[in-house]
Amino acid sequence: MFKVTPNPPVTDAASPYESPDSKKFHEAAERALDHYLGPPSPDLMAAPYTPNTLYMVNPDADSESLLADACESLGSATVMLNNHAALVQGTHRKTLQGIAQVVMVAEMAVNRVLDKLVPTD
Repeated sequence: MFKVTPNPPVTDAASPYESPDSKKFHEAAERALDHYLGPPSPDLMAAPYTPNTLYMVNPDADSESLLADACESLGSATVMLNNHAALVQGTHRKTLQGIAQVVMVAEMAVNRVLDKLVPTD
């Protein structure tokens, strides 16, 4: 017995769409990708970054003044850390002493830069 089979529908071999629903899905996916990954539109561009000026260093301050102030601040931090370390015991004391040493080394580095910038001869 011979069975009659209908011809399959003609489709584009290169088309990723199997049905009209998959084409709608693909179009929706493309819109979503364009929305999230595409370049921002000019009206959505963020304003340029402006730093908070509450604690801003005076832009007209000279390097010598800034370095001298940094050196004094680091020296004060070292003294405060050592004073506090004297009040605690055990590992907390060693931690504070280690932090004080790091601050002291930073103070020495700033002093060295200050010496090179302003010779004391």
